[in-house]
Amino acid sequence: MFSGSIPALITPFRDGAFDEEAFRRLVDWQIENGSKALVPCGTTGEAPTLSNKEHHHVIEVCVEQAAGRVPVIAGCGSNNTQTALRHLEFAKSVGADGALCVAPYYNRPTQAGLIAHFSYLAERSELPIVLYNVPGRTVTDIRPETVIALANAFPKVFVGLKDASGDLTRATEHRRGIAGAFDQLCGDDPVWLQHYAAGGAGCISVTANVAPRLCADLQAALEAGDFATARAIDARLYPLHRAMFSDASPAPVKYALSRIHDWLDDSVRLPLIAASAESRKAVDAAMKSVGLA
Repeated sequence: MFSGSIPALITPFRDGAFDEEAFRRLVDWQIENGSKALVPCGTTGEAPTLSNKEHHHVIEVCVEQAAGRVPVIAGCGSNNTQTALRHLEFAKSVGADGALCVAPYYNRPTQAGLIAHFSYLAERSELPIVLYNVPGRTVTDIRPETVIALANAFPKVFVGLKDASGDLTRATEHRRGIAGAFDQLCGDDPVWLQHYAAGGAGCISVTANVAPRLCADLQAALEAGDFATARAIDARLYPLHRAMFSDASPAPVKYALSRIHDWLDDSVRLPLIAASAESRKAVDAAMKSVGLA
């Protein structure tokens, strides 16, 4: 259902507020440069600092601006099950094609709790869900047996996984255990190539915010089986992947985008702060090496 180079979109701010005009231009630029789907209101979109009203408005604008050209996978996760359900209901009502639902953070549910949380959502939402496992941020790991149990119990709802666990063997475990179609999406740019080789369908990417065409070219080479070209593009992108996390994300990616587009501001919301001087230096060097500056 979902594959390719998929940017986890930033949420642009200006003077502290959502910059809708800049966001619409960003959506267009991403689609024009080969992105195959869009994810608003994920981690890179600073979802935790958006009010519910803002969160829903960003999703609505993304769906409206994409206008059916590519799927929109709306960030709908929460550590409050009822809040996640409200996000899912809203995303469905405005025409999103799917939802990205992160493991509940801070609460630290057990695997049984995760199954109960996601099953509750699946039983009440008609929107296809991509599970999102990023234990480095959530402290909660959606174990392979849990992913497999959910995908097999609700095959029409749980259609994929964004995996940022760092464990590439899981792609094989998921592939062996899940009975039907299931999109495995990389959640960690530096291992995009390796994850694809293990059975991945693409990447929900931070770097694609900044280099959408190169990321789309990487995915195209992988799909064509041209691994020599894919490795060359991967090597070219690698310094940029690293630079995007040279400070608390998404501060580096917002700084990079502000260098590419004068209509984008690099501001982030507290408790995040703008990229440090060292981070900016790393981003500048990486952009130069990739040919973006």
